[in-house]
Amino acid sequence: MKKLFALMLALLMVISAAAMAEPMCGGWTPSADPVVSEERLALFEKGMETLTGIGYIPLIYLGSQVVAGTNHAFLCQAVTAYPGSLQQEPLYAIVYLYEDLSGNVSILNIADFDIGSLCQY
Repeated sequence: MKKLFALMLALLMVISAAAMAEPMCGGWTPSADPVVSEERLALFEKGMETLTGIGYIPLIYLGSQVVAGTNHAFLCQAVTAYPGSLQQEPLYAIVYLYEDLSGNVSILNIADFDIGSLCQY
């Protein structure tokens, strides 16, 4: 009986480890390597081609979400795209991009990132 229990426990552990290694469809998978590689930068630039008035510099690749294609999340610094703007302090945003199965990339959402709102005491 102990051997059967140990075997069942070992099997459960293997299944759990395999499930954690595979990205779950619909769930966000945090990036193991947050560096914005050349490939990720190319994807980001492709998605931002049509955006005007403000620019975003990707700082960190946060992760991805498998859907009918892939959603990507980047933490970015926002910079105005015109000289003499009134922007005095750095602004940050999370840029969500959607990459379809054909390799087309579009903006899914841009969410302002207010670091002050994270600290509630």
